[in-house]
Amino acid sequence: MVIRKAEIITSAVRPAQYPNTGWPEIALAGRSNVGKSSLINSLVNRKALARIGNTPGKTRIINFYNINDSISLVDLPGYGYAKVSQQEKMTWGRLAETYLNSRENLKMILLLVDIRHDPTPDDVIMLNYIRGSGRDYAVIATKADKIKRSMYRKHMDRIRVVLDLDNEHEIIAFSSPKRMGIDEVWSKIETVLE
Repeated sequence: MVIRKAEIITSAVRPAQYPNTGWPEIALAGRSNVGKSSLINSLVNRKALARIGNTPGKTRIINFYNINDSISLVDLPGYGYAKVSQQEKMTWGRLAETYLNSRENLKMILLLVDIRHDPTPDDVIMLNYIRGSGRDYAVIATKADKIKRSMYRKHMDRIRVVLDLDNEHEIIAFSSPKRMGIDEVWSKIETVLE
């Protein structure tokens, strides 16, 4: 996809604050610090459209990004960060759940997992939730630059087992520094835009 425009539209904590663009939306879900902001920046070829925090668990709101006045990328709060209170975790969970349950123009959810580690119980819960919603989804294995290329298959096979993915569901290896997987992610997104 050729990116002519990429900008933040708004940040929201409740449905009344969601933008009323009518554009198809692609949501990014995953643990805190899994690389959602890096993926957004790589997809739009910008260094700092989505802010990358040094501290995991910083995104406590839903951020909506305008891409070419025709699509929205939606950055959901990360889950699973240990250094916040249970109350705060529940608030973030409700924030994401409300969005995922209520948004009619949500076309696809990108579930990001760290290629270096087994998916967490939270990742499994999120994927089961996504499956239950009946929405299209794709699994993105981030931080692929952190392991040797010869290890990709082993790690992705393990992700497939833990998430109980059949062979039809491709796992896309992604690395922001190596600019790897960007075209594959856009191709996946474009399947739901046609």
